[in-house]
Amino acid sequence: MTQPLASADIHMIQRLIPHRYPFLLIDKVRDIDGYQSAVGIKNVTMNEPHFQGHFPSKPIMPGVTIVEAMAQTAAVMVGTALEMQDKNMLVYFMAIDKCKFRRMVVPGDVLEMHLTTQRGKPGGKVWKFAGVASVDGEMACEAEFTAMMDLGAA
Repeated sequence: MTQPLASADIHMIQRLIPHRYPFLLIDKVRDIDGYQSAVGIKNVTMNEPHFQGHFPSKPIMPGVTIVEAMAQTAAVMVGTALEMQDKNMLVYFMAIDKCKFRRMVVPGDVLEMHLTTQRGKPGGKVWKFAGVASVDGEMACEAEFTAMMDLGAA
């Protein structure tokens, strides 16, 4: 195995996970430490489709999309560590636990998601992660989630 990447730009993200607009919710993943931890970055803009209806007079990023962005960060972290570029990896939620929202995320914010692996190993299908999403150092969301990695989907 070669030295894992320390970061993944949008081009590498698209080689690792199948998500595309309007559901690709991360712009960059940095500080990737194997499959142990990583930091995802989401630049929140008014151009995102969910703001048309959530809410027209007060745009707020839906909580479920914050959790999804954390999951995408975890998938990129594991995919990078396991060198899954261009291998059609899919990831499915199995559980979301201890999820709490503390702050609204609005256009103009930079959402920073710190993810750590709680359980999982190379070759394993079921992984558990813990994540904290924050804006300017202020916690917006925290959650634990379990996911199944389909490491060779068609």
